[in-house]
Amino acid sequence: MSYVSNVTSVDPGNSTILIVDDDEGVTQTFARMLKLEGFQVRTAINAESGLKVANESQPNAIILDLRMPLVDGLGFLRRLRSQDDQRATPVAIVTGDYFLEDSVANELRELGAELRFKPLWLEDLVGLARNLLRVTH
Repeated sequence: MSYVSNVTSVDPGNSTILIVDDDEGVTQTFARMLKLEGFQVRTAINAESGLKVANESQPNAIILDLRMPLVDGLGFLRRLRSQDDQRATPVAIVTGDYFLEDSVANELRELGAELRFKPLWLEDLVGLARNLLRVTH
């Protein structure tokens, strides 16, 4: 089963990115940065609300924190991939945890997620969003 989107080019103005992070400051900062670049952005501060927003808005890509309370990013990703209409949604996992267990990193890759480490600067975040969406300029 493929978890990779077939999208080759997407206009940022017509692309919605969902940001899911329990740190509201990170969520709002990422959202502001991406909006300045022309992306449409939805946000959620936990996995449960993130899944609800993903189901309602069908984002073009998701940027997701790994370490969240109750349901972590891996749990979110497992549930997302179990839904037929979300299997190909591009996802990037961002984390400040540089010491991930190999089994976690491998499962993230198997589920089709790109792994990035915090902090993400403006250029990093915009580049990540464009990569997820396969935007070419």
